[in-house]
Amino acid sequence: MRLRDRISEFFGLRKSMVALLAMVVLVGLGEKMAERFLPIYLMALGGGALTIGLLNGMTNLLSALYSFPGGYLSDRMGYKKALLIFNLIALLGYAIVIIFPYWQAVLVGAIFFLSWSAISLPATMSLVSRVLPQEKRTMGVTMHSLVRRLPMALGPIIGGVLIGIYGDKTGVRLAFVGAFFLGILSLILQQVMIEADGVRGKAEKRPSRLWHFMSPALKNLLVSDILIRFAEQIPYAFVVVWCIKNQGITATQFGLLTAIEMIAAVLVYIPVAYLADRSTKKPFVVITFFNFTIFPLVMLFSYSFWMMVVAFVIRGLKEFGEPTRKALIMDLSPEDKKAGMFGLYYLIRDVIVSIGAIGGAFLWQISPEVNFLTAFACGLIGTIYFWIFGKDLGQSKIS
Repeated sequence: MRLRDRISEFFGLRKSMVALLAMVVLVGLGEKMAERFLPIYLMALGGGALTIGLLNGMTNLLSALYSFPGGYLSDRMGYKKALLIFNLIALLGYAIVIIFPYWQAVLVGAIFFLSWSAISLPATMSLVSRVLPQEKRTMGVTMHSLVRRLPMALGPIIGGVLIGIYGDKTGVRLAFVGAFFLGILSLILQQVMIEADGVRGKAEKRPSRLWHFMSPALKNLLVSDILIRFAEQIPYAFVVVWCIKNQGITATQFGLLTAIEMIAAVLVYIPVAYLADRSTKKPFVVITFFNFTIFPLVMLFSYSFWMMVVAFVIRGLKEFGEPTRKALIMDLSPEDKKAGMFGLYYLIRDVIVSIGAIGGAFLWQISPEVNFLTAFACGLIGTIYFWIFGKDLGQSKIS
């Protein structure tokens, strides 16, 4: 076997996977140039803390509501046709924000462009599980997550530079223009290169019926994941506010901090995926949940750029076992209902977490300390719960 073939086999780089990864880079770069600075853009357009909290809560709620139909459409139509529809929805949202420079229009446009990540994720995971064998799924999900971090690192830097040159309003709008054209390029690429899936699952349109197919092991993972996402989302929208408005960090410096976060994540992805595919997945998920938990605590005591570097390294390490967690969801899902079950999992999780995200705005109004410490407490409970009750595929089969 040639070296190139060995590398492709090791990383699970089948043709459709390569096309998927290219699509992720294009869509992600456009999205992160603008989305990361939406709280600052809302403030520049006259929105306040409650508007930011509303956006954050809406992000989680819409992610939840879009996840299940995303899984249903993927099972019903196949991932290729589903991705086409999802991309067009995101482009509509970008167009609204570009044309109408009002904070109300941003919230309306967000209904559409925030859908991309959530609604396309079940289709993406379905593609990975169909294209790759089970012993390569963690690596496949990891490659998706790793490549996704490249635009997440570069996008905020580009967005920060645009803001530094053109100001908060014009800079963010220009970033959305870039996102729109990258989205069109991605749409063309995915339809040309991704192979249509000939075998489809049994699409289930009723979440209540699909719930009965969810295993106890997957339900335990869901409970702990909800608590961990409280830890992430309660302070999420206010991290950029804490850095730029409270601690004097510039937009460009914040872009660099985000890049540091992504670099930390990228460095651990491949080794973890290799080990997780050859051993139990639970320890890697526990470590991930621990990093989610301590980030808000460290962030609370970060009063300088270099302390924030430490905090964002920890934030990057929260991705330590995230691909492993997603692969575990797929492992614990019925073989013919994987996209739908993935969508149901995210529907339940994000509907509940959206409440915490909105509540984060009220906690922030009390004080940043209350916001960060509440997030830490939720993460601690979630980590301990999964440590005690969490199982991987092997343990689930034994029990």
